[in-house]
Amino acid sequence: MKIVTVAILAIPLIGSISSCKKDFLTAEPELTLPEGEAFANPTRILAQVNGLYFSIKSGAFLGGRYLIYNDIRAEEFSNRTSNGVTGLTVYQGTNVASDTYIARLWSQGYITINRVNLFLKGMADHPGVVTQAVNDNYVAEAKFLRALSYFSLIQIFAKPYLLDNGASRGMPLRLLPESNLQNNGLKSSSVAAIYAQILKDLDEAETGLPNTQGDALTNTTRAHKNTAIALKTRVYLAMGKYDKVIEEGNKLVSQTAPFVTVDAARVGHALQANIVNVFAAPYTTSESILSFPFADTNIPGTQNQLGYYFNVGNGNLEYSLNITGAGIYADPSWTATDARKTGLTATSSFSGRTYTYPTKFKGISPFLDSAPVIRYAEVLLNLAEAEALNPGGNLVRSRALLDAVRKRSDPTYDFGVLATSAELLAAILKERRIEFLTEGMRYNDLARRVAPIPSFGAGSVSIPVTDPRYTFPIPLQETNTNPEVNNM
Repeated sequence: MKIVTVAILAIPLIGSISSCKKDFLTAEPELTLPEGEAFANPTRILAQVNGLYFSIKSGAFLGGRYLIYNDIRAEEFSNRTSNGVTGLTVYQGTNVASDTYIARLWSQGYITINRVNLFLKGMADHPGVVTQAVNDNYVAEAKFLRALSYFSLIQIFAKPYLLDNGASRGMPLRLLPESNLQNNGLKSSSVAAIYAQILKDLDEAETGLPNTQGDALTNTTRAHKNTAIALKTRVYLAMGKYDKVIEEGNKLVSQTAPFVTVDAARVGHALQANIVNVFAAPYTTSESILSFPFADTNIPGTQNQLGYYFNVGNGNLEYSLNITGAGIYADPSWTATDARKTGLTATSSFSGRTYTYPTKFKGISPFLDSAPVIRYAEVLLNLAEAEALNPGGNLVRSRALLDAVRKRSDPTYDFGVLATSAELLAAILKERRIEFLTEGMRYNDLARRVAPIPSFGAGSVSIPVTDPRYTFPIPLQETNTNPEVNNM
């Protein structure tokens, strides 16, 4: 009997189909399960779907570490304690291939990808166990998670798409399931090839996903049609395909304010009136398109918790906001009356010195704040940027989208005259720094525009895209088992 053991799906075994939809919040994963049994009945199959989410939300990947590392690389944070196990090498830009923390991020991403591949093969090999509609839903969710995993990894381990239209070395494109190391040797595909697969998965996911997953919790913790569309706006923005961002964004955003989703049959999305409400448990507002929740049985783990890094309460208080340098906190456009400053930052004092900290994540140990993945505010700003940059784009709409995000937190703020595409772009990019602070966007927003990293941790230097420090090195554990990884 074949047992999948090397990259097994994390399968939380459960007692009923109705509860299984939410059991990945609390259930412990089963590490091995005979392949035939894994696809024996609808309950087991749904448990595997939950297992895919369990894998991608690992604290070593999108449940914490990925977001943290992307935010501390640039100019927004100041390190207080020089603790080597809490991202110090990332902050200082001194990562090397033997860095075990980066290696764990890489490996968890590929573990998730392989679990998706195993699941897709298992579904194909065991037809008829669930209805066709349910089959299509599960397969689409798996493809969405594979696309999200590849997109997240390609941002930090390869050069930006816009550097050379994706001609650079990307990553190994693994689409076949593996249960041993026999086929580990594989050359990297180009960045363009990885993006093509990401979009293929997302297009197929959009087709197969349901309009809604059922209730507020599942609509914000499992993928539906809007989730795939929202991620496509992010992918196309990174490719500079602004017409496609607009095409996809228009599926989710009305033409004029108030900006809300346009298809009444699908999950309804809109900005929250109060930004603070977005980050209140359990993250099920109309603004949250996808977030990853945690329970005390599946905590993000040591050195990965968002609240441990970004919290004025019970965290380690190591990364404070950079309030005097180039950090966005000191920018005059982020006014003192902005709700994102009054409601989502706070101060704490040590040895006679006062530090300022973000407070989006307010949990205390074991730090069970949900990890945000996609918010409706991002879709609006993605669309605003695309309208500003696309030839013939609607600059009036771009400004209105920008105003919608700013004015829900700072109602009296006026950007003044933004008459040109360049002026709009500058305001939008600055708004993103304020709106998505601590949500893992900063490095990716720099990289997708091939902009240098204004690294505060490396000594307030500007790291250009040609610098080896710009991207994380392929981990040594990968090159040791796959010597072909740096070749195309």
